[in-house]
Amino acid sequence: MNPATSLRARSEVEAGRLPPLLARADQLAGTLLLGDHGRRRAGVGDDFWQYRPAQPGDSRRMIDHRRSARGDQQFVREREWQIAQSVMLWVDQGASMRFASNDRLEPKIDRARLLALATAVLLVRGGERVGLTGTALPPRRGRQQVLRLAESFVKNADDDYQPPEHRAMIPRARAVFISDFLGHMDEVRLALTKAADRGVRGVLLQILDPSEEEFPFRGRTIFESVGGTLRHETLKANDLRDRYLDRLAGRKQELQELCHLTGWQLGLHHTGDSAQSALLWLWRALDGGTR
Repeated sequence: MNPATSLRARSEVEAGRLPPLLARADQLAGTLLLGDHGRRRAGVGDDFWQYRPAQPGDSRRMIDHRRSARGDQQFVREREWQIAQSVMLWVDQGASMRFASNDRLEPKIDRARLLALATAVLLVRGGERVGLTGTALPPRRGRQQVLRLAESFVKNADDDYQPPEHRAMIPRARAVFISDFLGHMDEVRLALTKAADRGVRGVLLQILDPSEEEFPFRGRTIFESVGGTLRHETLKANDLRDRYLDRLAGRKQELQELCHLTGWQLGLHHTGDSAQSALLWLWRALDGGTR
């Protein structure tokens, strides 16, 4: 298969995931009865915050013509409440997230995409701006933005572990990072530190398969990463259990300490549990962070 044909085939597979993902996200979001008020705080934040370059999707009435007249670029005058209501999402799409220990469980990435998109649906219904970390998809409002997010979420990365994206963090915005957080901690630490420096607060949601918590392996076992870059064979897998569980506990402790230092919140979700419980936790964590 030549590269063009392969790319087209992959694109068709990814496009085919969109309708089911959108339908599931809408259905999941509909299970939370939150009212129509969203997370807005009336009367707070009418002060000027900053000028920013105009982006596609900004209405003409948002343009500050006096500031724009100083040069060739158009600028938008943002107020504090607009910044506070921007929420940036990052979903780890690395190969490790495609793991599922059995056919009865969905892969971690499917659960991560569902939760991120359902969160976006709820935020958009509340009138908030939602986008991706980085520069690919700045926060915007509207149903069309949910579709753009879904299109971004169905793309897989080739690396076993994908580092968090920390570019273009909007000052004083909110953020949601969803991953198994089993990769290099340096990248996570860098992302949260940069976010904290810009006044960004948010939520880390760690998603794990139940087998990653229990380590139920015995005897001869071959461990291989989903991306195929790591492989380890052992005749006594049970001898590795205690060391593995210690390292997993250590990783959770690192994440907890990092969140404490940067003002973020840490949640843990297993793919064997209901998605509704995780979405409710995410919503409450985000809502609590705005008070």
